[in-house]
Amino acid sequence: MEYVICHYSEIGLKGKNRRFFEEKLIENIKRVLKPAHFAFVKRISGRILVKLTKEGTKNEKEIMESLKNVFGIAYFAFADSAPQKINKIQEKALELLRGKKFKTFKISTQRSKKEFPLTSQKVNEKVGAHIVKKLKAKVNLGKPNITCFIEIVEKYAFLYLKKIKGLGGLPVSVSGKAVVLLSGGIDSPVAAFLGMKRGIRVIFLHFHAYPHTDEASIEKVKKIVKLLNKYQQNSKLYLIPFAKIQEEILRKTPAKLRVILYRRFMLRIAAQICKKEKALAIFTGESVGQVASQTLENIKVIEESVRLPIFRPLIGQDKEEIINKAKEINTFEISILPYQDCCARFLPKHPETRAKLGEVLGAEKRLNIENLIEEAIKKSSVEKISRG
Repeated sequence: MEYVICHYSEIGLKGKNRRFFEEKLIENIKRVLKPAHFAFVKRISGRILVKLTKEGTKNEKEIMESLKNVFGIAYFAFADSAPQKINKIQEKALELLRGKKFKTFKISTQRSKKEFPLTSQKVNEKVGAHIVKKLKAKVNLGKPNITCFIEIVEKYAFLYLKKIKGLGGLPVSVSGKAVVLLSGGIDSPVAAFLGMKRGIRVIFLHFHAYPHTDEASIEKVKKIVKLLNKYQQNSKLYLIPFAKIQEEILRKTPAKLRVILYRRFMLRIAAQICKKEKALAIFTGESVGQVASQTLENIKVIEESVRLPIFRPLIGQDKEEIINKAKEINTFEISILPYQDCCARFLPKHPETRAKLGEVLGAEKRLNIENLIEEAIKKSSVEKISRG
């Protein structure tokens, strides 16, 4: 097959802004493919067309796995082309189907080029009749053993036998940037994935208590980011030391408020990283009622600490739904590896579940918030994860 045809769905509804989304999708496709595998990537009639090189035609499996990770593609297909003459289209369809094992078949034509003299239905009939005559197969429009797809667009007539499902969504980077709080658990990687699916370029932020805890959480998070990087290419991971802040909270504030104060500090630091990276929002893996800090009352008090939008794509999902998604994107097995979560340090026996803002603000007056944040950011490190 010498071409790959990439179809999108949601992008087609973007009206006058559609070209912007298409160009970003083209850029992302080029980014995941090896330069030696394609001659060009361009837009044609509501599709993205990839022309493969000779080397590319020998590496269909690798190309397929790469394109499966590109947000914005609804489905794609490896296709051959034929001249826009019905006899040539018939010959190419016969060539594709000959040697395949099937008793029933269907021809499915899309004709974007309205100047082509035959309607889609007429193409179906003529190509179908040719296959019946040559291969003695039967037409079944309901549940055929095999379908031959034909697309007549611009100067091309494309033919293929298989549609490969893509991720859908929007191309990464069309919606700006956001910082994701990545804990190393099950939930936050799923939240990051869903953010990327809406076209957001994600910057990862992890809080750790090393050297008071081991480096397991850091290593886990690095593995998760490397896995998620295939969806956006070239990611950043901020590693923020959090032990000093926790020790100050432990010494100077009521035990029941510790986790709430931890989370408020995390959001403040995330807001500073947003400012540095020109990101517009913060993502978390929170789900209502899952832990003590995720009651509506506590969520409200925690998010009061910053003015940026905070998105929680898992807010209405139960644990089973989140686990299923984690398994689907292959982060689950890494997330369940044992590690010491920094938020679990000094966890009170009876954490507050219905915090009052006044009480929390009173506790924070005992802390030098600006200095603690400044020191944590100063001592942070940044990991850059590139393709591969």
